[in-house]
Amino acid sequence: MATVEQPQIEHSHLAIRGLNLHVAQAGTGELGTVLFLHGFPEIWYSWRHQMLAVAAAGYRAVAPDWRGYGLSDQPPETEAASYEDLQEDLLAILDALSVPKVFLVAKDFGAMPAYDFALRNPNRTCGVMCLGIPFLNGGSSFTTLPEGFYIRRWREPGRAEADFGRYDVKRVVRTIYVLFSRSEIPIANQDQEIMDLADLSTPLPEWFTEEDLAVYASLYEKSGFRYPMEMPYRALHKSQPIEDPKFQVPVFVVMGEKDYVFKFPGIEAVLKDGVMAKFAPDLKVTYIPEGSHFVQEQFPDMVNELLLSFLKAHPVA
Repeated sequence: MATVEQPQIEHSHLAIRGLNLHVAQAGTGELGTVLFLHGFPEIWYSWRHQMLAVAAAGYRAVAPDWRGYGLSDQPPETEAASYEDLQEDLLAILDALSVPKVFLVAKDFGAMPAYDFALRNPNRTCGVMCLGIPFLNGGSSFTTLPEGFYIRRWREPGRAEADFGRYDVKRVVRTIYVLFSRSEIPIANQDQEIMDLADLSTPLPEWFTEEDLAVYASLYEKSGFRYPMEMPYRALHKSQPIEDPKFQVPVFVVMGEKDYVFKFPGIEAVLKDGVMAKFAPDLKVTYIPEGSHFVQEQFPDMVNELLLSFLKAHPVA
C-alpha cells in the first residue's frame, strides 16, 4: 500500500460533510501548514516529494484525496459533482485539523478550487502556488480544438468509461501518464479513442517508475474513474466565476514550458500579456524550460526549491 513507499507520511480519514476523506500528513508545522491539492490522474502521492521537503523545513504538509478519488469515499450522487463541494470540503478539512490559515499548492484541476478558495477566503489563506494552470477568470474555451480533444471526449457521458473499460486500471493510468507527460495536446482521430494514442510499447517517462505506477493503480482500483470523469471534466460548465476577482494574497504560478496545457487557447496570453496580473497584484510567474505537466514529479528538487522560497518569502503572521 502507499504508506510502504513513504513511511514518514501518516495517513488518516476525516469525517467531512458526510464522507470519509483520506488525508496524508507529514511534519509538525511550526512555520505553518501547506495544503497540497492534486489533479487527474493523480492522488495525494503526486506530492510525495514536496510533502517531505516542506515537512523537513518546519511546515505541516497536508495532502487529501479529493472526494471520489483514491482512498476517499465516493459521493452518493456522482453526477451532482460541483466545484462548490470541493470548496466546502477544503474549509471543513482545515476546521477539522484546527488550521486557521494555510498555504495552498495545487496543480491541474486542483488549481481551480485553490484559486477560488484564496479569493473567497483570504483570511484563511497565506498564499497560493499553482503548477501548470494560471488563473482563468471564467474558464477556458475549447471550441477551437478538434472533436478528438481529450476533454471534449471525456465530457461525453459514458465515452471515457467505455474507452477505459477495455483495459485494466494500471494500463489506463499508465497511458494517461504517458500522454500527459508529452508536450502535445492529446487529440484522437475520428476513428480512435484516447486510449489508442499510446500502447505498452511506449516507455514510461524516465522519472516515473513502475513502483510509482503500481501505487497510482492501487488507488484508482479503489476509486475507479467514474467520479474523476465528472470532476473535473463534466463539471467544468458548473464552475461559477467570481465577480470582479482580486487576490488579496501572494500568487505564484510555475509553468513547465513543455506542458501540453501551455498550448491550450489563451493560456500563454494570460501569463505573458499581463492578463493574470490584473487579478493578482502580488503575482510571480516562473517557467521551467523542460518542465512537463507533471513538473513536481519530473523535477522535484527544482519545484521544492521554488516552493520553499515562496513559503519563506511569506512567513505566517
